[in-house]
Amino acid sequence: MVDFVPQVALQGFNTLALPARAEYFCTAASIDELHKALDFARQRALDVTVLGGGSNIIFAGDVAGLVIRLAISGIAKVGEEDEEGERVLVRVGAGENWHQLVLHCLHQQWYGLENLSLIPGCAGAAPIQNIGAYGVELAQRFVSLEAIDLDSGNIITLDRAACRFGYRDSVFKHELRGRVAITSITLALSRRAEPQLDYPELRNALSDIPQPTPLQVSATVCALRRAKLPDPVERPNAGSFFKNPVIPVSQAQQLKASHPDLPLYPVSEQATKIPAAWLIDRAGWKGVRRGPVGVHDRQALVLVHFGGGSGAELLQLAADIADDVARRFGVTLELEPAVIGGASAAGEGHSLVGRGQPDAGSGL
Repeated sequence: MVDFVPQVALQGFNTLALPARAEYFCTAASIDELHKALDFARQRALDVTVLGGGSNIIFAGDVAGLVIRLAISGIAKVGEEDEEGERVLVRVGAGENWHQLVLHCLHQQWYGLENLSLIPGCAGAAPIQNIGAYGVELAQRFVSLEAIDLDSGNIITLDRAACRFGYRDSVFKHELRGRVAITSITLALSRRAEPQLDYPELRNALSDIPQPTPLQVSATVCALRRAKLPDPVERPNAGSFFKNPVIPVSQAQQLKASHPDLPLYPVSEQATKIPAAWLIDRAGWKGVRRGPVGVHDRQALVLVHFGGGSGAELLQLAADIADDVARRFGVTLELEPAVIGGASAAGEGHSLVGRGQPDAGSGL
């Protein structure tokens, strides 16, 4: 039974705790219930917005149409990828909490997700921005996903190549943006403990442990994240608010000459990634507060909501930060969260807008 409720407050369904109302709202805990929700929307010519954990979205205003909170659960081993049985295939329902999934897999001795511990959001939203943290991206563990076409209701399967993963990017931010609802993902994990310690901060934090276990890696990642990221329950936020810019090597070298302490992370022979947090901090925005919204005082990449504010106020702050960084450094900052509702329904003023399933958890 699916209940379609009109005029539902969405403040409790986004980790920024921004106020907004859904014209209609329902929860779908199965494929059948999702089909019923899509039929409801189709019969009334309603737009559809699919929510998971609400950890990577900005409500710019009320949301027209039907908001579907996807709550499909289930974690199961569905096969083995090699004859030795060292690699297992794990299928995960889209509504599963991502961090709880990581902990469950560690308990089962299915390794490979430990670097992605404590990333907020649901499993089904993770492929949308190819979540990544501490040297590991979802794409490295991803096999395939199932989704439902929001217009036709048809079930489709996409493998890793079809998802076109990139840095905080995928086909779901382009051709398939707002066109599908991801219902499950399948991951390839390992029974062999092979900690990935290429990320300097993580490697340094574990330097006193000769051979850290996946559990120790997970615990360390959690400690690092808690040290620099506010808990959304205590201080509403959406994690990383801007993507780390990827710029031409020549531009990066020019910036490095002017700012010797600028960290550079080579992406290819032609491109280099630079930390958005460094740019925002150097521009003087770290810890700045504008009434109900502001920049976190320990992590410049995180914008926070102190209460009583609106998505419009938060987006204005973000725009002012981006404009200042562009003026000072000649670098364009791009929003990481998706913008939903209000004027964004028409695609005005923001690059990440539209219906669909946008709230992938964010990583650093």
